[in-house]
Amino acid sequence: MTTLFDPVQLGAVSAPNRVLMAPLTRGRATRDHVPTPIMADYYAQRASAGLIISEATGISRQALGWPYAPGIWSDEQVAAWKPVTQAVHDKGGRIIVQLWHMGRAVHSSVTGEQPVSASATAAPGDAHTYEGKKPYETARPLALEEIPGLIDSYVRAAHNAIAAGFDGVQIHAANGYLIDEFLRDNSNFRDDAYGGSVENRVRLLGEVTQAVVDAIGADRVSVRLSPNGDSQGVNDSDPASLFAHAADVLDAIGIAFLELREPGPDGTFGATDVPRQSPLIRQHFKGPLVLNSDYDAERAQADLASGLADAISFGRPLMANPDLVERLRTDAPLNPPREMTTWYGPTAEGYTDYPTLEQEKAAA
Repeated sequence: MTTLFDPVQLGAVSAPNRVLMAPLTRGRATRDHVPTPIMADYYAQRASAGLIISEATGISRQALGWPYAPGIWSDEQVAAWKPVTQAVHDKGGRIIVQLWHMGRAVHSSVTGEQPVSASATAAPGDAHTYEGKKPYETARPLALEEIPGLIDSYVRAAHNAIAAGFDGVQIHAANGYLIDEFLRDNSNFRDDAYGGSVENRVRLLGEVTQAVVDAIGADRVSVRLSPNGDSQGVNDSDPASLFAHAADVLDAIGIAFLELREPGPDGTFGATDVPRQSPLIRQHFKGPLVLNSDYDAERAQADLASGLADAISFGRPLMANPDLVERLRTDAPLNPPREMTTWYGPTAEGYTDYPTLEQEKAAA
């Protein structure tokens, strides 16, 4: 029987176990979105995970509206990422970067321009800014002539990721951000080649993914989707048809793996009554499938044993337990995550100060 501690091949990455680190927004970069030395410490502490998927990382100034989140569009950012990837590799780990365009989920006070999206819509609630929370603004629809430039931004970011020492990239197409806004029918009201039918709404995802694959190789490219339920106001009336087709497109491109964020009705960081789409997607995507959201060891093992998943990505458990693999292997107690205010910066608290089992024993 396959276990969490068996190796798995994820494209070019030979993961020694199936406990992956899910992407987690943290906010320890500079105001100019340049990675900082503490980020090297943070990721190196978690190098025993089968694969680290980095925090969401902006592909351009337009794309990045989260205060103190890192980017990967400039030479300065690439240079600052190199010590981070080197620190992980020095500990025997593997790390890929998640490529992020936040779409309408930004504020102009951070990006310097009006948000863009599939259509003229606004996200619900408030955006995080350097001056505190502000109501989301109505986005302008991306013009057809802008889409090639958008795709080029993903390609440039992917090239930069390889130059920075990452083992690959993940295209963030989930959680109500730009690509997800194109995918789902309550945020995409276009009447051109990128709107209307399922095939049209999946077009941007396919074009971005193919372009990134052409740039750095299919074995170094993965995608994240959130196929069930509302995410930051983005939803779809027929997720089964939509995400089955998306899975077909990604399968044909031949990406390294597909990750799904699937909260349940009792989700602790987002909840929905919309059923998980992973059983359907498993029928359409033949590559490695990574599942995420509120997993513990028992549930993770069950989905691996059934063949539904090839690996499980853990978010908050790995945030709070740098040695999560060892804790799961030995059935040791887990550290609980600290207050949410510590998740997003700016200090080491709730970031690099979670103890390992070895440190706990030494302090006892």
